[in-house]
Amino acid sequence: MSEDKKADKPACCASDGIAEVDDIKLVPCDGCDLFSYCSDECQKDHISDHKEDCKKRAAELRDELLFKQPESSHMGDCPICMIPLKLDMTKSVMMNCCSKIVCTGCVYANEKREDEMRLDHTCPFCREPVPKTNKERYKQMMKRVEVNDPVAVRVEASNKYNKGHYSRAFTYWTQVAELGDANAHFRLSCLYRDGRGVEKDEGKKIYHLEEAVIGGHPDARHNLGNHEWSNGNFERAVKHFVIAATQGNDRSIKSLINLFKEGHVSKDYLANTLRAHQAAADETKSPQREIAEMYYQSKGFL
Repeated sequence: MSEDKKADKPACCASDGIAEVDDIKLVPCDGCDLFSYCSDECQKDHISDHKEDCKKRAAELRDELLFKQPESSHMGDCPICMIPLKLDMTKSVMMNCCSKIVCTGCVYANEKREDEMRLDHTCPFCREPVPKTNKERYKQMMKRVEVNDPVAVRVEASNKYNKGHYSRAFTYWTQVAELGDANAHFRLSCLYRDGRGVEKDEGKKIYHLEEAVIGGHPDARHNLGNHEWSNGNFERAVKHFVIAATQGNDRSIKSLINLFKEGHVSKDYLANTLRAHQAAADETKSPQREIAEMYYQSKGFL
């Protein structure tokens, strides 16, 4: 809520009208920004008059969060070149030593420099020596897991999931989601959708999708758009698909084209979104990354 809005509202208890003066402090309602109270008793007494307005305002505030254009995707920027990371996670590397996610361009540049100078391979970010075996790499990452490093815990959750240990993956992703990790929320939504490691739960699936969306996760937003579309909420679906597309999500572009064919999206609106989608993709490009991708593709790594 803005300072102007705060100033427009009377600083008095919504139940008994007591003003916020001297030692009397008013506490705002947890669910909305409409009312404040001088005590828990006052809030309980006022609940019958407040309940419907609170529920409506809470939904409005939730939508403000859901449909706010994120400054970046959940991936963020490469910590070395500071260019936005690609949504395709095969185009970046999680460093086991420091849990930094580095783009392939910076990884390649570091490896090339070390090879030319005949240096031992080190992390491009923290310069920790690179372990020589997978066992050593895993041991290094588990040290990060033990200190609750969100990125390392999330990766270990994926390892457990890929091995079919869904309950353990659920535990790890829940641990990271509590720290606000958008990707963990997205993966939890998939578990609740598929009933892997947990019972299927539509409400929890939507909750975790929304939390991931608020954290800037384009795939989560695309899935939420599909949910709205399937329920006939075309305006909300279009909003989700447009925001996801402007973050670089390819599937949302396909969905918008289908909605255009059905008459739910105008030609100009679609054209503007296509341009924004291309701009988002261009922001993740660099000559160094293109060289790296060609090199790693030639080696069969991508």
